[in-house]
Amino acid sequence: MNGETDVLGTEDRFFTSLARGDGETLEGLLAPDFLLIDVFTGSDVGRAAFVETIGSRQLMLESITRLGTQTRLYGGVAVVTGQTRLVGHFRAQAFQVRSRYTHVYVRSRDGYRLVNAQGTPIAASPAPSNLALFTGP
Repeated sequence: MNGETDVLGTEDRFFTSLARGDGETLEGLLAPDFLLIDVFTGSDVGRAAFVETIGSRQLMLESITRLGTQTRLYGGVAVVTGQTRLVGHFRAQAFQVRSRYTHVYVRSRDGYRLVNAQGTPIAASPAPSNLALFTGP
């Protein structure tokens, strides 16, 4: 196997464990110092709190649609970017969100571990043209 295949396999297991509410598998995929930047609030969420929230089914993802990824390798570090559509419940509150995400993986002797994840919501309507900073002239 090559690095990209290994990283994407870990990425697949990560999303599968989220969909299944499988905290035990999730815990094995995350580095001890894992940090999530929450897509809704921008809050820092550490490994233990994230695993507990998923494993206890406080956060239930009924649908995860992945819309492509790009993987870049830098020695033992991999950066994966992509888009998702998530449908689920947090406690009793339903949500739907479309987001772009960045996942950072570090290779260890046991394979790649996710060390950082950040989601950014995609606005439902396009930004005003004067705010579209990166679209060019």
